[in-house]
Amino acid sequence: MFSFRALASLALGLTLMFDSWGYVMPHQDPTDILILVNKQNRAPAVPVTLVKPDVTPTRESVAENIYMRPEAASALEALFEGAAEAGLTLYATSGYRSYSTQKAIFDRKAAERGEQAANRSVAKPGYSEHQTGLAMDIEGETTLGTGLTEAFGESPEGIWVAEHCHEYGFIIRYPKDKTNITGYIYEPWHIRYVGVEAATEITELGVTFEEYILMVRGDRIEELKGDVMQDEEAS
Repeated sequence: MFSFRALASLALGLTLMFDSWGYVMPHQDPTDILILVNKQNRAPAVPVTLVKPDVTPTRESVAENIYMRPEAASALEALFEGAAEAGLTLYATSGYRSYSTQKAIFDRKAAERGEQAANRSVAKPGYSEHQTGLAMDIEGETTLGTGLTEAFGESPEGIWVAEHCHEYGFIIRYPKDKTNITGYIYEPWHIRYVGVEAATEITELGVTFEEYILMVRGDRIEELKGDVMQDEEAS
C-alpha cells in the first residue's frame, strides 16, 4: 500500500519540471468528465446534455441557472443531502453557462474592474468551466446573501464542503495559494465534478486539477505509486 503523503510530495515536485502552466491539451474528448478547461484550453463547442438538479437555488431568480450534466447533477444532489445530514444547508447559484452568458459576465466585470483584474476571477467566454456543465458555484446558509466570496471557505458549510466534496466526486477547483497554477484567485465556492475516483486522488495528493491531469495524461500516477512502494520496501 503506497503512502499518499509520500506520493503527494513527489507529485508536487512535478511543478519544478515546467516553466509555466500555459500548455494546451491535445485531442480532448468533450464528453470526458476529466476535460481540462482553463485559460489555455477551450470549453467544448459541442452541445452537452443538461438536467436541472433537485437542489435549492440561492434565490428564485437563479433557479434556471443551475443546470448541469446528468452525472454531475446527481452527484450534486447527493452532496447537498450529505451536508443536510451534517446539519448544514447548501444552495446552488450558477451551473451551466452558455458562451453568451459567460461573455456578458466577463464584459460586466471588465467594465467594473478593468480587463486585467477581471481575468483573475472570471473566465473569458469560451474558456469557462461552467460551459462544460460540470461546475457549480454554491453558497451556504451562514453566508447566504453575501455573494460568492472567500468568506464561504471559512464558514461551517464551506469547511464541510472542502473536507467532504471529494466523497461525492467534486473538487474545489481553484484552491488557496494556487493561482500561479490555476490562473484564478481562490474560489472556495466553485466546485467541479470529476468523479469520485479522481476527486479522491486529487484530494489525497493535495494537487490542482492541472497537476493531476498532467500526471494522468502522462501516465505519471502509476509510475509515482511504484516509486513510493519501492521506497517503502527499501526503508
